[in-house]
Amino acid sequence: MSLNTLKPAEGSVRERKRVGRGTGSGMGGTSTRGHKGAQSRSGYSAKKNFEGGQMPLQRRVPKFGFKNINRVEYKPINLDTLQQLIESAGVTSIDIDVLMQHGLAGKNDKIKVLSRGEISSVVEVKAHGFSQKAIEAIEKAGGKAIKL
Repeated sequence: MSLNTLKPAEGSVRERKRVGRGTGSGMGGTSTRGHKGAQSRSGYSAKKNFEGGQMPLQRRVPKFGFKNINRVEYKPINLDTLQQLIESAGVTSIDIDVLMQHGLAGKNDKIKVLSRGEISSVVEVKAHGFSQKAIEAIEKAGGKAIKL
């Protein structure tokens, strides 16, 4: 291959549209601008965000708030709730199944343990998330905080 043999890809080069050159050309009459309206007139130039009369994107989008589609919703469970569960059910290991059985979480909930209250029992807690203070409190009581 050499520079003098290079050619554009087949079908990529077209002849330009010759507008307004008589009805026989198929682009005479209105010169492909349609009938009436701002866009058919000489001197017309669209404003920056003009969408042909359609409601512009900038006016369609809500102006307040923001919903992050990647947000992970956690079901918060505090240490005092865990302590009540330990005392009432006598469990030594708390995971999602135990929380589901006692109506504290749903099947698809992601659990995050927060540090409100105190925990005094030795217990192994398995959850999707922990606050730093919750981990410290669980380990201080002699238990384990295991992240799923």
